[in-house]
Amino acid sequence: MPRRILITGSNGLLGQKLVALLHAQPDVELVATSRGPNKLAAQYPEVRFVPLDVASLEQVHQVLQAERPTHLIHTAAMTNVDECELNREACWQQNVTAVENLVAACAALAIHLIHVSTDFIFSGEEGPLTEDAVPAPVNFYGESKLAAEQIVQASTGRWAIVRTVLVYGTAHDYGRTNIVLWVRDSLRAGKTIQVVDDQFRTPTLAEDLAQGCWLVARHEAKGIYHISSSALLTPYQMALQVADYFGLDKALIVRADSSTFTQPARRPARTGFIISKAQRELGYQPHTFSEGIALLARQTEG
Repeated sequence: MPRRILITGSNGLLGQKLVALLHAQPDVELVATSRGPNKLAAQYPEVRFVPLDVASLEQVHQVLQAERPTHLIHTAAMTNVDECELNREACWQQNVTAVENLVAACAALAIHLIHVSTDFIFSGEEGPLTEDAVPAPVNFYGESKLAAEQIVQASTGRWAIVRTVLVYGTAHDYGRTNIVLWVRDSLRAGKTIQVVDDQFRTPTLAEDLAQGCWLVARHEAKGIYHISSSALLTPYQMALQVADYFGLDKALIVRADSSTFTQPARRPARTGFIISKAQRELGYQPHTFSEGIALLARQTEG
């Protein structure tokens, strides 16, 4: 059965990976949407692009009425944790109001809504976590994402929530770096870097997250799914793996703890996900972190 899938936030890291993955699927009609101009116009001229600000209820209704997707994968969000702490109104607008708009429109038009969420809805006191772990966010970003989840779960329509952890990857014209490229480039420049060893995550390759979202759509899955890798690592352990892969000097990596850094938003200490539900029900199979490093190396070094 052909699926018409609309992606919000198609200019972002996950959005770009979804466009790359879904435009190649024979039974998918793809509609990419984003707030700014289409960054992928030159790369994928055949992909339909529609400007959309999800924080505008009027625009959401207009676009969804006109496009009539069978599925909507909502990746657009304000994800800079410190920025969310400092600009709470903007954060709420983009992370909560936008979801209210989408939930209302998707329920009215019988669109399967796939909402992307985060491990930051959890306190960080224990991990790795299953889908039924009890949320208790420690920062405003987490609060906004939890509020959004609650709106999705109260929907009368079809919905799924895909939670993820520490996403890394590379994309076209994408301003933010990630742990792999930051460590590689810092060490190549001979810089000493401090990396925390008291936070635990199951890092997620952006391609794996895109695959997880697609599997949810393909299976018409409903409910909550944890999508990440399966190995629980600290950023310090990740940095050592990056140095090993590229043959760089590990002596430049200094072990630190969270108290070393002054950041506006608190970070949960220990999250990470148990992904057996997604593996069992969706056939989800993520890359290991070392495979992810190798993929990024191929993408950025030819």
